[in-house]
Amino acid sequence: MTTQQKTHKTALLLTGGGARAAYQVGVLKAIAQQFPRNSKVPFQVICGTSAGAINGTAIACYASCFHLGVRKLEYVWKNFHTHHVYYSDYFRATYHLVRGFLSAFQADYANPRPVSLLDNKPLKLLLHELLDLKRLDRNIMGGYLDSVSVTASCYNTGDSITFFQSRDANEWQRARRCGQQTLIGIHHLMASAAIPLVMPSVRINQYYYGDGSVNQLAPLSAPIHLGADRILIIGLEQPRRSEHVVQMPHHPNMSTIAGHLLDSIFSDTLNADMERMLRVNKTIQTLKENNIPSELKPIESYLINPSSNFNQLANEHFLSLPMAIRTLLRTIGIKQHSDSSLASYLLFEKNFTRRLIDLGYEDGMRQIDDIMAFLTKEPE
Repeated sequence: MTTQQKTHKTALLLTGGGARAAYQVGVLKAIAQQFPRNSKVPFQVICGTSAGAINGTAIACYASCFHLGVRKLEYVWKNFHTHHVYYSDYFRATYHLVRGFLSAFQADYANPRPVSLLDNKPLKLLLHELLDLKRLDRNIMGGYLDSVSVTASCYNTGDSITFFQSRDANEWQRARRCGQQTLIGIHHLMASAAIPLVMPSVRINQYYYGDGSVNQLAPLSAPIHLGADRILIIGLEQPRRSEHVVQMPHHPNMSTIAGHLLDSIFSDTLNADMERMLRVNKTIQTLKENNIPSELKPIESYLINPSSNFNQLANEHFLSLPMAIRTLLRTIGIKQHSDSSLASYLLFEKNFTRRLIDLGYEDGMRQIDDIMAFLTKEPE
């Protein structure tokens, strides 16, 4: 009798960050070049949040051909303009703000429109045009992929909801988070990418959802519940070096605080969750050394974060934003060289996104030996 060969189930986890997510495409490009041109994705599970959910779902749609999926994703990000994501002309940007302001005076039963700084209907149209989500089911049934997930935050309950499509995973319920099996749709992607106050909330059934990074206390939960024992994480956290410490001669203004809150939402919980996972791994190792049985399994991880500061790059390309958006940002204190990081989340212009793709590619190639060793390591 032959024993069944033990294999890893590898997950790709893509975090959120608006326009910053172009960086993830560069890293994926570096990884894809290490595989034959007709190979499937080297990940059995693909999980994403916010803009990372859109990138992850796009790759999952082409799970049978990793190179093709990355090339198509790169083409979109390299040719981005702001009007592909949200209305950026004076008339529609102003109309959206005025309409949202007036809806605040309507009675609750009048079903007022969602309030947000920007109107992202163009993104919805773009996703309908570019993504054939029927491919997800075909790729899962064809064995090219086990699971794909999209995480959003529910405004009704304050819980983090992971919508997933899978071949064999079960739903889960934990404190302040759960997994719901469904067919992934454009509305799930729009909900996951709805940055609070910047983009409008999305209604799914009787609930309202926003950006998945909000209330996401355990970003590693989704890939682990979907069966992964090895997770490659492409994060978007800024490098923390002394030269990047901003000297403030005055109290931070509203735009600086808003940017700080977004940075915290999109990165801090991941760091805390990884620390928690490392402690669990050490506990499992201690139990194993003492021959104490445990149902827990160790989870391996590899994290890639940018080597350069996105805020500095955004300042260099700030004037690429349409005049209407620059005017709008100026009203809340954001100028070309302001302290706020908010512009780097909204700068969907090809000059900026191409620079981030190049940066991601450079960082990926710099670490490619370690990445490939992580992806190809044989299970013990």
